[in-house]
Amino acid sequence: MGEFELIRRYFAAAACAATADGVALGIGDDCALLTPVAGAQLAVSTDTLVAGVHFPALCDPFLLGQRALAVSASDLAAMGAAPLAFTLALTLPDADPAWLEAFASGLNRMATACGLALIGGDTTRGPLSMTLTVFGQVPAGLALTRAGARVGDLLCVGGPLGEAGGALELVLGRLAAAPDVAEPLLERYWSPPPQLALGQALRGRATAALDVSDGLLADCGHIARASGVALVIDAERLPPSPALESLLGPERALQAKLSAGDDYVIAFTLPPAELAELQRDWPQVRAIGRVEAGAGVRVLDGTGRDITPRQGGYLHFME
Repeated sequence: MGEFELIRRYFAAAACAATADGVALGIGDDCALLTPVAGAQLAVSTDTLVAGVHFPALCDPFLLGQRALAVSASDLAAMGAAPLAFTLALTLPDADPAWLEAFASGLNRMATACGLALIGGDTTRGPLSMTLTVFGQVPAGLALTRAGARVGDLLCVGGPLGEAGGALELVLGRLAAAPDVAEPLLERYWSPPPQLALGQALRGRATAALDVSDGLLADCGHIARASGVALVIDAERLPPSPALESLLGPERALQAKLSAGDDYVIAFTLPPAELAELQRDWPQVRAIGRVEAGAGVRVLDGTGRDITPRQGGYLHFME
């Protein structure tokens, strides 16, 4: 099967490649053409996923297709952007029709759920990897960034933490669990729902935001540095996760909530007066700490004792 036949059969024919609002020209030419609404800025983000590094080399291609796009779409959510389109650059060791059919189906399901149109990309032969670039739009001046957190703000998260880290123990076969424990954790790992609607609701409310991909501590460190403040996390206020705590036990579950990656929920800072109204529409939102003068990120237990772990999260290129 040639490259162009592969693209036509598995990707150009997918529902997510159909004409969409904001897309003037999609797959089939040298470039795609996007038309954002008047007064909007384009939000653009790129993620690369490599077999054996970001996902197991042998895994369900349908689930992989879902997860690959969700990871990238989460960046749009963190900026408060409305989704427009995405491109896919796919490197394959061989053109296996069954694998491609399942991968494209999972990709299409997540694209449809997110409202993202596939507008182009590339395919080539080599070790399995994929690079996705997502495009969104946000009203000029209203994009959420990592800078802007202010002393006195609350530190909030959009949902449970650590569950994908717990699921990885199951995916890699290091732990086993009953279905009532394993299934919700695996769902969080393979199909993390990008919090696109929450991100848009945070426009004009949150003072800083990002998505938790490398671990809560590591990612909150980015907000602290960009904003020139300190973030304090109250460990007892982290969202509960019965499945995670059942799998790992209380101590390891706390470590996962603080340091495991792949959560893809939004962490953000918020003026206290905004919290009650936000929680009426988004009851899963929790205030887990506060912004103070200073630098860095600290974790306190219920007595106020500093229990900040030495390892804050996933670091690329670190042995």
